[in-house]
Amino acid sequence: MDLDMVIQTSFSFCFFNLVFHGFSHLFDSKQISMKIAIEGCMHGDLDNVYSTLLHLQQVENTKIDLLICCGDFQAVRNEKDLESLSVPPKYRAMNSFWKYYSGEKIAPFPTIFIGGNHEASNYLWELYYGGWAAPNIYFLGFAGVVKFGGIRIGGLSGIYKYRDYRSGHYERPPYNNSDIKSVYHVREYDVHKLMQIEEPVDIFVSHDWPLGITDHGNWKNLVREKPYFEKEIEDRTLGSKAGAELLEKIKPPYWFSAHLHCKFAAVVQHGDDEGRITKFLALDKCIPRRKFLQIIEVESGDGPYEIEYDEEWLAITRRFNSVFPLTAKPANFGGVQLGMEECREWVKSKLESRGTKPFEFVRTVPCHNPSQTVANNYPGHIRNPQTEGLLEFLELPYVLDQSHSPASAISRGPANYDSEDGPTDDVDEIQLPQEEEDDD
Repeated sequence: MDLDMVIQTSFSFCFFNLVFHGFSHLFDSKQISMKIAIEGCMHGDLDNVYSTLLHLQQVENTKIDLLICCGDFQAVRNEKDLESLSVPPKYRAMNSFWKYYSGEKIAPFPTIFIGGNHEASNYLWELYYGGWAAPNIYFLGFAGVVKFGGIRIGGLSGIYKYRDYRSGHYERPPYNNSDIKSVYHVREYDVHKLMQIEEPVDIFVSHDWPLGITDHGNWKNLVREKPYFEKEIEDRTLGSKAGAELLEKIKPPYWFSAHLHCKFAAVVQHGDDEGRITKFLALDKCIPRRKFLQIIEVESGDGPYEIEYDEEWLAITRRFNSVFPLTAKPANFGGVQLGMEECREWVKSKLESRGTKPFEFVRTVPCHNPSQTVANNYPGHIRNPQTEGLLEFLELPYVLDQSHSPASAISRGPANYDSEDGPTDDVDEIQLPQEEEDDD
């Protein structure tokens, strides 16, 4: 890819300084502006995204404080991880994340990302509760909330598929051909935890769009760009039903998505007594002539500008971990015994003693070496010390490597269409229109 072309693309129609003052209620002192870069589908192209932002800082004489990626991050550490990447063979490449995992490069900006439908799912399962995927690069987890500079950032990984929504997290690495295409499907358990949030969330991120979001933007222009969306818009099937429920419950000032490889903006007026609105923006993937990047400017506290654990989210995690569904059966939310207030006070006390910084990054597999192949001899699931540390801190058992029900227990319906790229033989497989393949 020509980096100069990528940079020109981001300058031509992707750098809009949107100043939003919806966070002023959080801070008593003089307001400080924070600039946050939002990127659509990363597809492992960290080098070009970071280079674009560094160049932008220089020519605009500005400073970017945080990068948020809306999924398809592809945190591939070595050749073994490629086996857990659900993409056609021609797209199965190392790309550039491995350089940041190995330490050859360091992310120039604090980076937060969620998972999409094209991920190294074995690695993300290690970090189910969230954690550092590489130094300065933080995975928000299958669902999660963190704090950065006084604002709360929440997110939901994966894409919504009705047939798997109520299933538990039954998939385990190494994945078979069925599990590799369902492990990233959104589960009711994770959405239910997010629905328990009561305190304001300032920015929310999902990979696919909330169902019905096209009602609040210029959907006719969208259909002109992506004609095969029209039927789904008419049938009310374009987007995630779970996302729509979260949007109505959380009502964040900002919501960002990706997945459909186009830019689309909308404004949702919630109609509540407080007159709250959500500014929605979906972005493209990082290729020339595409709208993949946006800079927003928000009011924040005076720091620290670093990722921190969120007290309410840790309390929710502690409360519901006892009903974590580890088979194909749905979660039994009636089995939750702990009260929310009890969990909140317990977590608050623990954080006051330990501090709010996440556990430190630890490499768990050999790094990619372009001059030699990594030995294919480490186990399917590896316990990540970050996850073990967090669970020990919360006094919770480690359950991510427990046995699961066979994939045959899951009913698979017919699938011949993908909103991301149009008609396809496999509902989750990338099959780009010809013009996008040419761009790649």
